[in-house]
Formats: sequence, C-alpha cells, structure tokens
Amino acid sequence: MRMKILVIEDDQEAAAYLVKAFREAGHVADHAPDGLEGYALAREGQYDVLVVDRMLPKLDGLSVIRSLREQGVDTPVLILSALGQVDDRVKGLRAGGDDYLPKPYAFSELLARVEVLARRRSAPAGEPTTYRVGDLELDRLSHRVVRGDSEIVLQPREFRLLEYLMKHAGQVVTRTMLLENVWDYHFDPQTNVIDVHVSRLRSKIDKGHERPLIHTVRGAGYMVRDGAR
Repeated sequence: MRMKILVIEDDQEAAAYLVKAFREAGHVADHAPDGLEGYALAREGQYDVLVVDRMLPKLDGLSVIRSLREQGVDTPVLILSALGQVDDRVKGLRAGGDDYLPKPYAFSELLARVEVLARRRSAPAGEPTTYRVGDLELDRLSHRVVRGDSEIVLQPREFRLLEYLMKHAGQVVTRTMLLENVWDYHFDPQTNVIDVHVSRLRSKIDKGHERPLIHTVRGAGYMVRDGAR
C-alpha cells in the first residue's frame, strides 16, 4: 500500500533522511520543520500517518497531537523522541499518539510500525461500516455515535475504543487486546490508562440508560453486550 506520510521534525538532517527513506520505499513523504506548520498541514487530513518529533519549536509535538485530536483529526500518529522512559511513552499515548518509538531507531522498524498504523486505519473489504448493539449505533465512516435518539460526542481515542468493543460485541476483550489494537502498544505500561478511558466511555454511553451496554468481566477484561444478563 502506497502511503502519504507527513514528517514533523525540526532536525533538518534527520527529516531529510526520513523523507528520502520513505520515498525510496515507494511512499509519498512531506516535511514540516516546526509544530505550527505541522499542525496546519496535518489538520487538512490528507495524510495516512503522521511521524511527529516530540520536541519541536513553536508548538511541541504533544501539543500538536492534542490539538489535532481536539479538532477530530484521527490520522494515526507515530511519536519519535529521545525521551524513552515509560512515563514519557505514556504521556505520548495519553496525548493521542498511536505509537511511540524512542531515538535512536532503525528505519526498518519505523517503517514497519508506520505500515501497521496505516493498515489498521484502512478498513478491510467487506468489513461493516456500522455496528449496532441494542439501541447503540456506531458509524465508522461518519464517526457518528447514537444511542436511542441522542448523538454522543466522543474523542478520537474513545471512538476507537468503542469501535473495537462493538466489533467484538458479546466477546470478552482483554487489556492486552485493547493495548495492541486501540493503543498500538505491545507491552503493558503498568498504568490505568485503559480503565480511565473505559470509565469515561461508560459515563457517555450508559449514563441515564436503564440497561448498561459496557460491562467489566472481572479478572478478564471488558465486554459490550445488550442487557445485564
């Protein structure tokens, strides 16, 4: 799959290397040298993946990502940073990043991660565009969620979480499954980030309704199903 990638990186040498490498791999790659320009380009939603350096002039990388998510831009983001501790990675993911790769890195790994992000964003042929559980409906194309007669406004990460849960309605979804498929995180960062997001999602989906749809399966994970049986 040919991707269109935006590299937001202030180090000109590093940016030139990435753009050249992406193009040699057969992809389209653009470069923004600071956070403000990167935000402006990314906001147009024309890219398959964003590669964002964390420490940027004018607007730092995490602020770029937060601003994009607040605007409803759900383009997958791979964060690059010399800050590679667990707390740093968690902050990046909580800001709305989809993956986090510490520097220094091998381009082969970076490319593989970018390909995974783009592949997960593209819906496979034949996959339904709408999920329904009880009176809850999620439209994957319009990013619209409705329960009964009320439309529910979700943040991009909340939408992805609900989409994954509804895709597996009636099945137990484990923390590991959520980390890998919603956060694109391949190890447990030992935080309560999933519990916090599920709690927020539950407050939006189930609050004020007689029948809860989001259920905790003790010791196993979570499940979306109609009713409390």
